[in-house]
Amino acid sequence: MRLAVLILAALLAAPALAGEAKAPEKAQEKAPEPGTSVEMPYLIAPMTVDGRLVAYAYISSKIVASSPSAAIEVRLKLAFIQDAFVRDVNGAPIALASDPTRVDEKAVTVRLLADARRIVGAAKVADLKLIQVQISPMRPNPQG
Repeated sequence: MRLAVLILAALLAAPALAGEAKAPEKAQEKAPEPGTSVEMPYLIAPMTVDGRLVAYAYISSKIVASSPSAAIEVRLKLAFIQDAFVRDVNGAPIALASDPTRVDEKAVTVRLLADARRIVGAAKVADLKLIQVQISPMRPNPQG
């Protein structure tokens, strides 16, 4: 009977101990305040090599506003932000210089963040995060 109680106590304590072990990882990335994240519509960005279209990148992102009231302003200007994003990814290359089939996520994040801050206001936009980036080649490589 004592063994069963000890096993039950260990099983009940395991999730709590696992949560404590994960706490330092979560401390590195601070979660945004509730109500400040604004998901943006997908972007479809062309990827070119030597002026030739080779793929499209489908980019999903979210803007993190500095406060819930700033998030409302971001939502009110969503169409203008999306227009700026589309112009940006169509106006300049988004691929890595070393690998034209991969998106330079850091550079794209910086560019889109600058666009959002220009439209809404620098103090109202805290960050921009890329959620997902998918590459769809125009012609799949038959050898690969």
